Amino acid sequence: MGKESSNKPDYKILAYLTANKDRKISGAPLFLSFNTEDELKETTNDIASALKADVVKLKNNDYMIIRV
Repeated sequence: MGKESSNKPDYKILAYLTANKDRKISGAPLFLSFNTEDELKETTNDIASALKADVVKLKNNDYMIIRV
């Protein structure tokens, strides 16, 4: 049987990464900003690998590193 829709998702956001210089995010997860898309993608994968975590690419082309 699957999870009920009323259950809280069981994941933690470890980092939020963007190449958009205008985006400012504050809060608990690590926030990193990069100069280029290539630098963003490479660093996102490196951090996720080191943390043994998953990467989620958002519709705005930013990334979140999460642990489920």
